[in-house]
Amino acid sequence: MNTLDLALIGNCTVGALVDARAKIVWGCFPRFDGDPVFCSLLRSTDDYGFAAVELADCERTEQHYLENTAILVTRLYDCHGGGIEVTDFAPRFGQYGRMFRPMMLVRRIRRLGGSPRLTLRVRPACNDGAARPEVTWGSNHIRYVAQGLTLRLTTDASLTAILQETAFFLEDTVTLLLGADESVHEAANEVGRRFLAETVEYWSEWVRFLGIPFEWQEAVIRAAITLKLNAYDDTGAIVAAMTTSIPEAAGSERNWDYRYCWVRDGYFVVNALNRLGATRTMERYLGYIVNVAANAGSGALQPVYGIDGRAALDEREVPTLAGYRGMGPVRIGNLAYRQVQHDVYGSVILAATHIFFDRRLTRRGDEALFHRLEALGEQARRCYDQPDAGLWELRGSARVHTFSSVMCWAACDRLGRIATRLGLAERAAYWFGHAAQMHAMISKKAWNSKRGSFVSTFDGEAMDASLLLLAEVGFLDAADPRFAATVAAVENDLRQGDYIFRYVEKDDFGEPENAFLVCTFWYVNALAALDRRDEARALFEKLLACRNRHGLLAEHIDPRSGEQWGNFVQTYSMVGLINAAIRLSMRWDQAF
Repeated sequence: MNTLDLALIGNCTVGALVDARAKIVWGCFPRFDGDPVFCSLLRSTDDYGFAAVELADCERTEQHYLENTAILVTRLYDCHGGGIEVTDFAPRFGQYGRMFRPMMLVRRIRRLGGSPRLTLRVRPACNDGAARPEVTWGSNHIRYVAQGLTLRLTTDASLTAILQETAFFLEDTVTLLLGADESVHEAANEVGRRFLAETVEYWSEWVRFLGIPFEWQEAVIRAAITLKLNAYDDTGAIVAAMTTSIPEAAGSERNWDYRYCWVRDGYFVVNALNRLGATRTMERYLGYIVNVAANAGSGALQPVYGIDGRAALDEREVPTLAGYRGMGPVRIGNLAYRQVQHDVYGSVILAATHIFFDRRLTRRGDEALFHRLEALGEQARRCYDQPDAGLWELRGSARVHTFSSVMCWAACDRLGRIATRLGLAERAAYWFGHAAQMHAMISKKAWNSKRGSFVSTFDGEAMDASLLLLAEVGFLDAADPRFAATVAAVENDLRQGDYIFRYVEKDDFGEPENAFLVCTFWYVNALAALDRRDEARALFEKLLACRNRHGLLAEHIDPRSGEQWGNFVQTYSMVGLINAAIRLSMRWDQAF
């Protein structure tokens, strides 16, 4: 049975998920949103859509990442004293003055001892899992030919053993290089050895320059690497997750494609990376989102775009894939791009604010960029009190959502701050004036005097977890009694056991069954802001225990069983972990 006890490898061009026995069960080519060449995670039959290393008479396995890297090591042992080590990674390192990050997965298989006998099964899929590609081969390679994509496997293993899937005794080390249909002019073993050494050095150096908290260092480093792996270097886009159609709950049909860039999610990711000092990823994303905003002109922004910046993400169901544990449908594309979600204006401007204030960045914000952002501010000013689908992307209804309105306020507030930074007094007064008017209206319409708290919609009564962010985005001071009252109302309505639900009212698919993990992290931060640090730390430790063996989180969790659900790995969840750890950790100067 498929599970989310998976490890993520990648290089900011491609990514793949690997199970506990070194089977690659998910991976798209030529990029994150491409054809799922490895798709057995969503198949009901195990006939193709994977790459496996099968050790005869295997009785136990071990698996771990090389410390501070995205390189996965799996050890398999047979019952006769034999063992092998499988090292999986995607190459990433500096070369010729630029970053080398090819469309390639590398697999090195080394004998540990004994006489291990193994079978290599390389069975890619094509056309959304509908078929297997045509296979051709040469002296040292195998080509998998499909319409629009050809992959080449270059190896020093026996081609016959791979093509016919015949078992063989491993004597030393074999290397498999799966990538573009290009000749490899060096020996596969030498290429694999060199790429591995260079990739280890790259990730070690990248981690070395992170500004991490004193406590929970390992968890934060893994989360930071994971966020990095979800960034598409070519454009700067950051995907919400590597997968599509992992259901939010068993049999729920809440199956969505997350292999795209949500403006809101991107803001939260770059904000977390900035706190860690990972400025290059942040800069690339800011370049992506500024270009997306420029292409929109004075028109409305979408909540989500393709990683290439394209606007249309038409949604279709894929009958050739049964879905995770047979729980379809499998969807490609996401109709959320058609939704109206007013928080996007605040998300873009809050992300772009870094450009004007962070002196570490090579690119600085100027008056020209500010004026381009003002067009988004005007949109925020006009729509802050208008209905939308909200950040939870409700498909069947539209209301004036408090979070959307607050993010529109944040857009105007940050434009005022940017204008002040640039010495544009008149524009600062303009934006601060609108922000003040919006703040007054939101405080009136989103406050429910009967409940004594802010509520999820104007003139409404229900709660949603985004209200926990009112202090985080600066709409309320944490010392404001209205914030404490709102947190208490969230606790009362949305907390189930150790988890906070995003909302509990019925939506298009009925009542939510599982908790949205990032909401509980938001709650942890809110507790800390209210000086309830002991509670916050205890709950944070429980959330850390929810991670899989590799320290990774999906989108949802079953509050009864603790099983993870939803698309994987979810950037939102990893951001929540980072932010909570930074907030709760003791300072370095207090540690020793």
